[in-house]
Amino acid sequence: MGGMSDVFTTRVLNVRTGSTERVVDITGDCESFLREAAAGRDGLLNVFVPHATAGIAVLETGAGSDDDLLAALHTLLPADDRWQHRHGSPGHGRDHVLPALVPPHATLPVLGGRLELGTWQSVCLVDTNKDNPERKVRLSFLG
Repeated sequence: MGGMSDVFTTRVLNVRTGSTERVVDITGDCESFLREAAAGRDGLLNVFVPHATAGIAVLETGAGSDDDLLAALHTLLPADDRWQHRHGSPGHGRDHVLPALVPPHATLPVLGGRLELGTWQSVCLVDTNKDNPERKVRLSFLG
């Protein structure tokens, strides 16, 4: 029987989101990680962002859905002074509520070493916090 390293592999991505609200497609990074970590095996990919103001979403990108998500988040979480959490940019308190709506993790099936996503699905980092331009995303494969 193999050791734990055969079953569980993890890596941290450094993602630059800059000083604007962004939806960053990290599907290619996930696939690259799985080519090495899964090596053709079945299992699960867990994607986790260890930040209090960012989330992971599985959605279509490039056809406007990423901008629609940011617009919907502005409607649900306006960047104004209503928030009790008050440091950073005006309205930054909303960023701390984001992970309740866009969770900081996703667990996805891996078959034959490849992500089993729908045709138009992408794995995305959602970052509304303009004050934190650098993010870490932990990818973990359990096979």
